[in-house]
Amino acid sequence: MGYVLSLAVGLWLFGALIGVSYAKRWFLIGMLYAAVVIAHLVLSDGASLRAATGGSVGPWLILGGIGAVVVAYRAALGQLRIKAQDRVAQMSEATPKPTFTNVELDRYARHIMLREIGGAGQKKLKNARVLVIGAGGLGSPVLLYLAAAGVGTIGVVDDDVVDNSNLQRQVIHRDADIGMPKVFSAQAAMQAQNPKVVVRPYQRRLDEGNASDLFAEYDLVLDGTDNFETRYLVNRTCVALGKPLIAGALTQWEGQISTYDPANGAPCYQCIFPEAPAAGLAPSCAEAGVVGPLPGVIGAMMALEAVKEITGAGDGMRGQMLIYDALYSETRKIKLKRRMDCPVCSGKSV
Repeated sequence: MGYVLSLAVGLWLFGALIGVSYAKRWFLIGMLYAAVVIAHLVLSDGASLRAATGGSVGPWLILGGIGAVVVAYRAALGQLRIKAQDRVAQMSEATPKPTFTNVELDRYARHIMLREIGGAGQKKLKNARVLVIGAGGLGSPVLLYLAAAGVGTIGVVDDDVVDNSNLQRQVIHRDADIGMPKVFSAQAAMQAQNPKVVVRPYQRRLDEGNASDLFAEYDLVLDGTDNFETRYLVNRTCVALGKPLIAGALTQWEGQISTYDPANGAPCYQCIFPEAPAAGLAPSCAEAGVVGPLPGVIGAMMALEAVKEITGAGDGMRGQMLIYDALYSETRKIKLKRRMDCPVCSGKSV
């Protein structure tokens, strides 16, 4: 047996010296082993070759069995290693990068702890694109709270500049911002509050020529304007594009809010307000006045409805309007229905 083992070692070393591959060297040794076993099986007991190779086939069969176990073990181990490497590669390709940094996880922890929002809802907020029309009394709290909530992309449309008379209620602007375009003043305040959000300022007046292209880039629209012409334009554009619209309005001590969404069975703004009121019947805040904190109350409600709309939490304001009377601390909710003859949404359905 010693002679055969020495010959096997010699074959291995000689093969290595002349550059024979690892697999071929094992093949030669396997052939040598097979030849010895066959010789023991076919030759008679007294044959000299059998005597020179141990005299019995038993030890060779045991050695072959041990070798087979070792080879099988190494092969199985190799397969497991390959599978593990493939699994790691698949996980590296399929597993997305972490959605939130540690700073963001800490910042939004109170949202994430809420059963109705959680991590999935916060991710929806981060991926959301919301357009806010107006950076005035209603727009101020809306923009601040959307930024604070972690809405990923926020557009703001306004063609006005900050005036001293705005500062009594438009809390996103500061005294130092007087004379600055409102969209840039708002952008600075929002990014100071949350540098992680993307703010897109549009210093322009919304009109028929730019509304559709602008709205198409966003998932949700919030209207905080103070004139019926713009409100009707916003409504028509949202209906045409199938975008949900959250709109608020104010006067003196009273505010209202609703979600208009004919694509999901709710009325549009013009279903509820078919025509603009006659001059003097619905004066603006500049004409009638408004108590300072009221825009904050209604604007915060609008931002809250936007968070619910994006995350799917709770029940929204579709098909109903909330009216808040600040002077008497009363709230009431009324049901709204679509008008089948509405010139804007009568052809729109779920």
